[in-house]
Amino acid sequence: MAEVTFFNALREALDEEMARDPAVYVMGEDVGLYGGSYKVTKDLYQKYGELRLLDTPICENSFMGMAIGSAMTGLRPIVEGMNMGFLLLAFNQISNNAGMLRYTSGGNFKIPLVVRGPGGVGRNLGAEHSQRLESYFQAVPGIKMVACSTPYNAKGLLKAAIRDDNPVLFFEHVLLYNLKQDLPDEEYILPIDKAEIVRPGKDVTILTYSRMRYHVLKALEKLVPNGYDPEVIDLISLKPLDMEAISASLKKTHRLIIVEEDTRFGGIGAEIVASINDNFFDELDAPIVRLASLDVPTPYNSTLENLTIVQPDQIVKAVEEMVGVPV
Repeated sequence: MAEVTFFNALREALDEEMARDPAVYVMGEDVGLYGGSYKVTKDLYQKYGELRLLDTPICENSFMGMAIGSAMTGLRPIVEGMNMGFLLLAFNQISNNAGMLRYTSGGNFKIPLVVRGPGGVGRNLGAEHSQRLESYFQAVPGIKMVACSTPYNAKGLLKAAIRDDNPVLFFEHVLLYNLKQDLPDEEYILPIDKAEIVRPGKDVTILTYSRMRYHVLKALEKLVPNGYDPEVIDLISLKPLDMEAISASLKKTHRLIIVEEDTRFGGIGAEIVASINDNFFDELDAPIVRLASLDVPTPYNSTLENLTIVQPDQIVKAVEEMVGVPV
């Protein structure tokens, strides 16, 4: 075991997969000699050369199209978005091309593409650089979406995403890059379609993902000493949702709180509520509670920025109101 930072866990995954498979390459803005805006590709340029660490112009629609075309011919591209919000400029390529070509070609083409990079709210980056793209892309057929949250799952999930023959949007939160965790020395790969039970419990199920995992854990520091016993599930897979894990937890707790950094209107939580109402409504003993970001552009000011997203005290209050006085 060795202690590894979040960004170095991602780097290890890239390094190992590039060494294993010569078809794997990385492209994006400043991913080569500079080593990436958050140093996820640091020193890989010197090891693998400019044909496998491709620095691109600031033209997301063009290099995304190039990546998809190369995936169709048998390569396994990894596109880094310097900031995931920039990839809205490549929405057409990701949705109409990456998501649909395997189907529209009658299965003649595979699209083994990973699109990864930093996003989310929390570093005074302003509205355009604080995007959460999961709600934008969840309606696109043919793509998978993963939100890593720890150095351990970041490495195992990225390796799995690179080996997948379908396009995977791989979301990394900008505030998690300096997290540290002991990682196994031996190779490991994690399934990209499974949720993680962070904490088993019986009172209420809390579904969350990405940075909000840590806001939920912070709330537990107040809740657990006061007798509350929440079950916490990190969704990890945002598309497809791991409904098996969600339903198993609901059958135990019969209460659900969803905590996300995405906006409430049209967010991942909205899809979860619809799926549960369609399939597991009879398991609920109380209405589902959704805690999500305000439906406003993210302010630059840090105080205002914090007011737009869910804070631990809001989670504490939601659990107390839903569960009542613990038995």
